[in-house]
Amino acid sequence: MLASLFVNRRLDTLLRDALGGAVSAVQGNALRPLTALPPTVRRRLAGAPIQIDGNVLDPDLQLLLRLENILPGGAKKSVERARSDLLLMSKLVAGHPRDVHRVTELTVPGSDGQLGARLYVPRTAGRGLLVFFHGGGWVVGDLDTHDAYCRDLANEAETRILAVDYRLAPEAEAPVAAEDAIAAFTWAVEHAEDLGADPAFVAVGGDSAGGNLAAVVAQQCVVRDLPAPVLQLLIYPALDLSGRRPSRDLFAEGFFLTEESITWYRDHYTPDPAIRTNPLVSPILGNVAGVAPAHIITAGFDPLRDEGDEYATLLTEAGVPVTHTRNPTLIHGFANLLTLPAPTRTAQQQVATHLKTTLNPKA
Repeated sequence: MLASLFVNRRLDTLLRDALGGAVSAVQGNALRPLTALPPTVRRRLAGAPIQIDGNVLDPDLQLLLRLENILPGGAKKSVERARSDLLLMSKLVAGHPRDVHRVTELTVPGSDGQLGARLYVPRTAGRGLLVFFHGGGWVVGDLDTHDAYCRDLANEAETRILAVDYRLAPEAEAPVAAEDAIAAFTWAVEHAEDLGADPAFVAVGGDSAGGNLAAVVAQQCVVRDLPAPVLQLLIYPALDLSGRRPSRDLFAEGFFLTEESITWYRDHYTPDPAIRTNPLVSPILGNVAGVAPAHIITAGFDPLRDEGDEYATLLTEAGVPVTHTRNPTLIHGFANLLTLPAPTRTAQQQVATHLKTTLNPKA
């Protein structure tokens, strides 16, 4: 009886009732009433299963994607609006940020001046440190949009995380973000002991555009003879701004990161198309010989899926140790969706487990 009532009501009405106005209030538990519904109800609300390229979309993500104004994406307006929208939505989908033993605001050197940074130290921190670069198409995102994820990852991986607020486009066009990332990572290795970590166990990582920067750092440490990371953690990375692959067409609309958004980000970060083939911008075109071992995470319903898969193959063929985790039911951006159950939560924890194993080896 209750299930039928939920199923037969219009989804927009359910949203208003379930969230109770929390969307405008930006409460950390805004999605909890919806995710607390019985799984069978959520599946029916999500609609008919979506199957593309042999993968079936997780019904909880399908339901979330149906909720208007919950996830950012689609047409972009101004840069300022896009940035504020992402901050708002990140608070809605992340839930209440987890407590961390210590969170410290600091600055680190960029390629030209100081950058904001945030150090997360869990109570059971081991020897390692992850230098983390947030996603957002090199245009949006900051320390706050990824604060909840960094807190969660630090706790689950029992690892220190240094999140870096690199400069964004269009104020700073490519390759400024890449040079900032290289400078910040180099500083972190040199000052690892000051941060409480072992210099031999410093990793680099990021999601989406941040994964791009992490891949660039790993390559440039070899090219420039800099201290190399022990691991490059690439979460659904953007790796090629000069070309496109079939997944860009398969998932061009309706799965959070759209073709229109990809183009909007690219054009702001690289207004000069000539730079898009530079390995500082498109690391899939760079020399990967001798780069750090990689953990690459891709999602089945992500327009960037194919370039992540291709990069994993490219590294493997070059003799680089690679762990490639495919998540066939998930979408781009799943790492930040901390309020959802499995398989999203399972994928988040798999990332943490690999990081923990790498950075906190048993003596």
